[in-house]
Amino acid sequence: MTSLPDLPAARRRARGFTLIELLVVLAILTLLAGIVGPRVLNQLGGAKSKTAAVQIADFDKSLELFKLDVGRYPSTEEGLAALVTKPGNANGWNGPYLKGGVPTDPWGNAYRYTNKAGQLEILSLGADGAPGGEGENADVRNQP
Repeated sequence: MTSLPDLPAARRRARGFTLIELLVVLAILTLLAGIVGPRVLNQLGGAKSKTAAVQIADFDKSLELFKLDVGRYPSTEEGLAALVTKPGNANGWNGPYLKGGVPTDPWGNAYRYTNKAGQLEILSLGADGAPGGEGENADVRNQP
């Protein structure tokens, strides 16, 4: 009967990772996730606010086209829906002025539209859905 020769001690130890080595790698990965994670999440939040600003700018352009065709902006009661479906008294309406309907803001809430004597306001209340706020919760509105 032949027996296997004894493997050198160095070759026996090199077969796998030790528990210490695995813990060191896990600690490094945790540190990286702790540093990189918040930065990625901040960029995501900023992207939603920028998306809301771009959508509001698109509404502004669509409202200008509506005014060119109809001769007025939609009333507060007609709202942004007037850009998609013809209001009853909108002679000259040549829409829809938005493709795919009126979108919600990036947080899933409806945009608020008001027309006070020709002064238009389009508003997203941000992530918290409440007036005011800072950062991700800040309101996003059209620029007069």
